[in-house]
Amino acid sequence: MTAAAISRIDGALDRTGWAAQPGRSRFLALGLVAGLGLTPSYAAAGEALQVTNARVPASDEVGVDLPLVMTIRNDAAEADAILRVRCPFANFSVRHTVDRGEGAPAMREIKSIPIPESRTIELTRDGYHVMLLQTRQKLVDGEKFTCAVIFQKAGTKETEVQISRTP
Repeated sequence: MTAAAISRIDGALDRTGWAAQPGRSRFLALGLVAGLGLTPSYAAAGEALQVTNARVPASDEVGVDLPLVMTIRNDAAEADAILRVRCPFANFSVRHTVDRGEGAPAMREIKSIPIPESRTIELTRDGYHVMLLQTRQKLVDGEKFTCAVIFQKAGTKETEVQISRTP
């Protein structure tokens, strides 16, 4: 960082009253520069992860819960995890797995969905999947929406979701 840039940051912080102590603004400026140095590796992790074939079943009802399934390819050298999903047509989302213990299979909410390194996985109705809760509108066959899938390491991936009669 150049002296002129540090001086501009010093001046801006001094006007706000934040940098009342000597050296505090330089410390902040150096921290910002150091943090920016981490961005390329974070971006590289995001580029190594791809979400495709995201789909949800069509529904003529409003307020229903529907599974969101997709294919995730993780070419990164380390595992990742789905932490959250936001879709404009649902109020909430939860991550699920299907337990096959004694008796009938049962869905169970989980904190995150693991995405192993160097693998492609399918989120399906009878395995790991995201359940979209309380749909806000009818979901018409053939329509598409964009949902945000938030990963622990790869960050947010905007993903096109296809609505179809055949999940």
